[in-house]
Amino acid sequence: MKLLILGANGFIGSHLCEAVLEGTDWTVTAHDLADGNLRSCLDRKRFSLRLGDAFHDLAWIEEEVAGCDVVLPLVGVAKPSYYLSRPLWTFELDFELNLKIVRFCVAHKKRVIFPSTSEVYGMSPDRVLREDSSPLMVGPIGKMRWIYSCAKQMMDRVIVAYGQEEGLRYTLFRPFNWIGPRLDSFDDARERRARSVTQFVYDILEGRPVTLVNGGSQRRSFTWIGDGIEALMAIIENEAETDGRIFNIGNPANNRSISELVDLLVKILSEIPETADRARHAEIIVQSAESYYGNGYDDMQDRIPSIENIGRCLGWHPRTPLEEALRRTVEALIRP
Repeated sequence: MKLLILGANGFIGSHLCEAVLEGTDWTVTAHDLADGNLRSCLDRKRFSLRLGDAFHDLAWIEEEVAGCDVVLPLVGVAKPSYYLSRPLWTFELDFELNLKIVRFCVAHKKRVIFPSTSEVYGMSPDRVLREDSSPLMVGPIGKMRWIYSCAKQMMDRVIVAYGQEEGLRYTLFRPFNWIGPRLDSFDDARERRARSVTQFVYDILEGRPVTLVNGGSQRRSFTWIGDGIEALMAIIENEAETDGRIFNIGNPANNRSISELVDLLVKILSEIPETADRARHAEIIVQSAESYYGNGYDDMQDRIPSIENIGRCLGWHPRTPLEEALRRTVEALIRP
């Protein structure tokens, strides 16, 4: 099997490339702007990488789509700070670029496995979010935080429509707060652009106040990247069981509030000799979302995935408890 993985240097893409090369005989053709997360893959015989801007490499991408078996378009923005500071760029990447790629898949009759997101559920009234029945609800137009959610939701709808009208073979997967090595860098955190785990670890180690936006009562279901990649590999391997389906990939057992997440990170860092003193002196403050992000921010209070569909179809269940996932993530951050 030949995979085309776009956005291969990203968090999910780099872990997927490693898993494919280590556990299968599949071939990977990869594309991204940089290769820093792919160092372990670069010398592998079944791996090739083209460096470049996907917007400028569309002719190359279409040629590779035509010659592969499965396309995984992992190009996109997945950091809330960018939804507010660069909303048009977010839309261009997550919708406009991906729409072109999906149309290549339609034209060349190729299977696409597309990364949707837990963000599409928005402020759904359902406590447990189900792929086939939960309403997808977002806030007012002026709350620019939702442009990512809307772009991804529209891609989901377009892909399903292409499946219905053009016979596109597809699977949509929705990651729920995957965490692990390479999630973000400390460079992102320095500019307060990292996601929660990396941002909190950086702030603790740098002696900056750890900020709980709106008190940190928001809850998320954190999922170890290794568990997520196992699910994704099973989707790739089992087209018959997954074609035309949408799958949540998350860990309901790891549902915690953001304030509980901070407490766990302080505990973990307190047990590591070189970070213990800074962790014990961590300052935790509360700040409103408007003052931290600006007035375009909005949020959902909870995200709990139903994983019945993927459990029934593929027998997949997450295995990694939150504290273990956080310890592994912290180790990768402080000892790269």
